[in-house]
Amino acid sequence: MWGRETYSRLEAEIEASLNGGGPSRVEKQHKSGKMTARERIEVLFDAGTFHEVGALVRSRSSNDSGGRNAIPGDGVITGYGEINHRLTFVSSQDFTVMGGTLGEAHAKKICMIQDMALNARAPIIMINDGGGARIDEGVDSLAGYSGIFLRNTEASGVIPQIAVILGPCAGGACYSPAICDFIFMVENTSCMFITGPQVLKEVTRENVTKDALGGANVQASKSGVAHFIYPDDRTCLQNVRTLLSYLPQDNQAYPPVVKGSPRDRSSTIPDLVPETPKKAYDVRPVIETMVDKNSFFEIHSLWARNCVVGFGRIDGRTVGFVANQPAVMAGTLDCDASDKMARFVRLCDCFNIPLVTLVDTSGYLPGVVQEHNGIIRHGAKLLYAFSEATVPKITLIMRKAYGGAYIAMNSKLMGADMVFAWPIAEIAVMGAEGAVSILNHKEIEANPDTRDCFIQDYKDKFLNPYVAAERGLVDEVIDPKDTRARIANALVMLENKQSAHLWRKHGNIPL
Repeated sequence: MWGRETYSRLEAEIEASLNGGGPSRVEKQHKSGKMTARERIEVLFDAGTFHEVGALVRSRSSNDSGGRNAIPGDGVITGYGEINHRLTFVSSQDFTVMGGTLGEAHAKKICMIQDMALNARAPIIMINDGGGARIDEGVDSLAGYSGIFLRNTEASGVIPQIAVILGPCAGGACYSPAICDFIFMVENTSCMFITGPQVLKEVTRENVTKDALGGANVQASKSGVAHFIYPDDRTCLQNVRTLLSYLPQDNQAYPPVVKGSPRDRSSTIPDLVPETPKKAYDVRPVIETMVDKNSFFEIHSLWARNCVVGFGRIDGRTVGFVANQPAVMAGTLDCDASDKMARFVRLCDCFNIPLVTLVDTSGYLPGVVQEHNGIIRHGAKLLYAFSEATVPKITLIMRKAYGGAYIAMNSKLMGADMVFAWPIAEIAVMGAEGAVSILNHKEIEANPDTRDCFIQDYKDKFLNPYVAAERGLVDEVIDPKDTRARIANALVMLENKQSAHLWRKHGNIPL
């Protein structure tokens, strides 16, 4: 029989790992409004399924000040378990241990779990709550970040990668989340920035708080770095679980089919969408008419609000929605909207999620600011993303589809598999008022009373979906009440779509 000392040593090592930084630091973590690293894992994973890996890893730093580097785990918990009964991997930084700073052993643990996730072809969630590089480990700490970034890049487009910022994430630490597919943040406790307030004050003389510089609201609404923000850790982690339910395990699988409440509310569309093209409306209730009950999950809701992207389910299957938002800036396309939509299109294409594009836009936002910010380059990203995507692509032209924006929003010859249009759709180079000012300016100058006649004539000849339908650029003009049914039918038809492309290492998207 084995001696008691053998078991005592094991129990002591495990207990030391479970205790993290000790009761006082755990209490401080709670007082700051944050859960501990282990509490977060308990919320995230199905009960009783989490298995820790590397619990007894310790730092081998030679500069061990008072034994502070001797805590097992080295400030990060890594392991795997089940979320919604599906295998998922995690790394969760422990702020109670050396402020969650990243040293050599800490980084190796994260790299190890990244490798395991990629080898198992399963999603990974990386919870950030740390003070950045561990200064007393110098270049070993910096090199650790390099290994993490490399693995983030290798896994990109292969397995879902979700970053959850539940505390500070500063300096080089920001770039791992930036390479991930999604970033979650929490109000008041999360922050991300390359250069912190103290350094800014010394170098640029700028006085700014952490929250004003890189808090959740800033990163979600101004920079577009964060996709989601929530009021507390628990709500945030519960929504990570929800997001995963829309995603496959890897790029060779399909998202799970979720039994829900299929419904068809397309008959309400005429009440939601004004026939008059100049009247605004919110596109989100329109999306709700097409998807299963309570299944629409919006992404990047606070940034580039002139477009809407997100996941929904049609007959239990995940679909990616890309829509202009007429309620904001009349749904025009600008630099940020182009980036937001292009990124989402590419993500859906990575993970075998069909795309439904809803079009109602008068074009690209004009102006010196947009031109100088590179609207040509940003707009090209959207063109590139739609052209490159091989998943089923369905486009619905709801109302306005003018000029280059018509092309960019997944038009027929850009690769849309099916293009539907409502009878009120207007597909043209530009609106009637602008068109007649160019085409008939001489006649109008001679007789201003003819302007209204020219406008009406232009509308009759060009501002309708039937010209495009005659040329095969619209597959069908449909009654709005048939919208969900026609989209659902097209998705079934396209379920086994195959696309062949010339071999290439990778394209050169205009970043």
